[in-house]
Amino acid sequence: MPIQVLMPALSPTMTEGTLAKWHKQVGDDVQSGDVLAEIETDKATMEVEAVEEGKLGKILIDAGTEGVAVNTPIALILEEGEDDSALEGAETAPKPDKKPAPKPAAEEEAPAAKQERKPAPRAEPQEKPAPPQRSAADGERIFASPLAKRMAEQAGFDLSQIAGSGPHGRIVKSDIDAALAGGAPKAAPAQAPAQAPAGAPRAASLPPAVLPEGAYTDEPVSTMRKVIAERLSLSKQTIPHFYLTVDCEIDALLAMRKELNDRAPKGENGEGDGGYKLSVNDFIIRAAALAMRKVPTVNASWNGDTVRKYHRIDVSVAVATKSGLITPVIRDADNKGLAQVSNEMKDLAARAQQGKLMPEEYQGGGFTISNMGMYGVKDFAAIINPPQSAILAVGTGEQRPVVKNGALAIATVMSCTISADHRIVDGAVGAQYMAAFKKLIEEPLTMLL
Repeated sequence: MPIQVLMPALSPTMTEGTLAKWHKQVGDDVQSGDVLAEIETDKATMEVEAVEEGKLGKILIDAGTEGVAVNTPIALILEEGEDDSALEGAETAPKPDKKPAPKPAAEEEAPAAKQERKPAPRAEPQEKPAPPQRSAADGERIFASPLAKRMAEQAGFDLSQIAGSGPHGRIVKSDIDAALAGGAPKAAPAQAPAQAPAGAPRAASLPPAVLPEGAYTDEPVSTMRKVIAERLSLSKQTIPHFYLTVDCEIDALLAMRKELNDRAPKGENGEGDGGYKLSVNDFIIRAAALAMRKVPTVNASWNGDTVRKYHRIDVSVAVATKSGLITPVIRDADNKGLAQVSNEMKDLAARAQQGKLMPEEYQGGGFTISNMGMYGVKDFAAIINPPQSAILAVGTGEQRPVVKNGALAIATVMSCTISADHRIVDGAVGAQYMAAFKKLIEEPLTMLL
C-alpha cells in the first residue's frame, strides 16, 4: 500500500496552509530526510521532509494550492516492489480548489478566529443532510472558495443555504454546480447599510483607478502578507496607541562596542571559539530587556477582563525578509550577555531570511524592537505587534549639535520612539521605561552589571 504524505501541522494553531513548491517530481527516488515540498504558513516557508524511502508515485495537491487542510494527503510514495498499479486503490482525499486569485484581506480570518474555528462535519455522499441554516447575521462565518463565491453571487444564491463538501465544510465549485442543477434559495436583496453612529469613522469609498491596459500588474498576495495586513490593521484600529520619543547619545556605547569587538577571540573567519561581533542593535536588545526588568508593566498584554503579566522577558526583533516582516524572539533576553544576544540574533536573522524559522522561534514575545537605523531613517513611530503592549522604534545614530555645560558640542545621537498601548501603559509608566532605557544606552557599562 502506498505511503501517504500528509499536510503537516507546523504550529499548534495551524489548520491549513499553502503548498508553495514541490522539490520532487513523480517518478523521483525518495530517501528518508529528503525535502519533498515547501509549505507556506502565515509567517514562514517550511520544508516537508520524507520519513520513508521509496519512489514518488503521485502528487495529489498541485504547487500553489492554498487552503490545504492539515492532515490532508498531498502525495503518495510507492514502497520497494510496488508499481503504479498500487496507486489505483490508494485512499486519497479530494483536492481543495486551486484559487485563481487571492482572497481580499477583508474575507480572510483574523488569527484569533483561526484558532477558535471548529471544522464542519463532512457530508456523506450516500445520504446528504439538509443544508445548514447559516447566515452572516447569525454571526457564523461561511467558508467558500473564491470561485464558489463568485458563482453564487452571479446566480443569486444564498451561500448560507448550501452545504459544503470541501475540507472543513468549505463550499467549492461542485457544490454550486449541484445547487444550479437542483435549485437553491436565492439571496435576500441587499439592504441599505445602517446609519453609523455620530462621530464614528467612515470607511473611504474610492472608485477604481482608470488606467490604460498594460499600465499595471496585479500580483497575488502571499499568506504572510495577508496576515501582516490583518494584524496591523487590527492593531491600529483597536489599540489606543500613544508615542514617546527620547534622544540617546551613543558615543560611549560606540566606544565600548569597538573595544569589546577588538578583544573578541579571532579565528580564520574573524570569530574563533567564543567569538562575537557586536552590533549597536545587540546593545539595544540588551538595554530594552533590562529596562523591562526595571519597569515590568510594559511586559504585559491586554485580555479584556484581565491584564496578562509575563514572568519572563522575551524580546521580539523585527527582521525584514523578501516575503515581509517577521519577528524572531530572544528568550530571557535580560539574563543573556551581549555576546550571546549577538550570536543568537545573527542565527535567527539568517534563518528568517531563508524562511527556516520554527513557529516557536517567532511567536510569544512580550515586547518588540524595530530598528531602521541601518536605512538612514532618523525617527519613526511603529505599530504595536498584538497582543504585546509596546514596540520600540529605533532610528539612525547621527552627529548632531548638543549643549553640554552651557557650551555647544557635537554628539552621536539616536532617536528612539516607543508606541505603547494606553490600556496597559500609562503615560508616566511609558516615560519611566524610556528614561530607564536611555540611561542604559548612554551608560553602557551598567549593562554589564
